[in-house]
Amino acid sequence: MTGSGHVKRGGTFELTVTPDRYLPHRYAGASEDFNPIHLDEEYARGVGLPSNILHGLYTMGIAARAVMTAAGGDPRVLRRIAVQFRGFGVPEEEIVVRGSVRAADGAGIVADFAADQNGRPLIRGGEAVTRS
Repeated sequence: MTGSGHVKRGGTFELTVTPDRYLPHRYAGASEDFNPIHLDEEYARGVGLPSNILHGLYTMGIAARAVMTAAGGDPRVLRRIAVQFRGFGVPEEEIVVRGSVRAADGAGIVADFAADQNGRPLIRGGEAVTRS
C-alpha cells in the first residue's frame, strides 16, 4: 500500500487485492449469503453474468481496509463508511482501491475513494471517516 500509515490531508493511498477463486465460498460461509450467483459459475452465467461474482460487501470490506491502513492500521478507528456500488467483481482479477484524504486532524481523517477491477468500476463515491 502506498501512502500507508496516517496519511495527511491531500495525501493518497492505494491497496491492491486479488481474490482467489475460492474466496466467494469462504465469504458465503462467513456472511451466510449463499446466493448461487456467488458460488455457482454455471448458474451465474445462466443469469447473464460472466462468472460467479464477489459479494459486494466483500468489496466494501477491502475499501474499508485501505482506509484503515491509511489511518494507521487499527480497525477500531473506522467510524463511518459509505459507498455507491457501480459494478460487480469477479474472483482471480486484481481489485484496486484508490483514495485521497480530504480532511485530517489529530482526531482522524475523512477520505474519498473508489475501487476498480481491470478498468471496470466497482465502487464510486466512497467516503469514510475515522477517529483516533
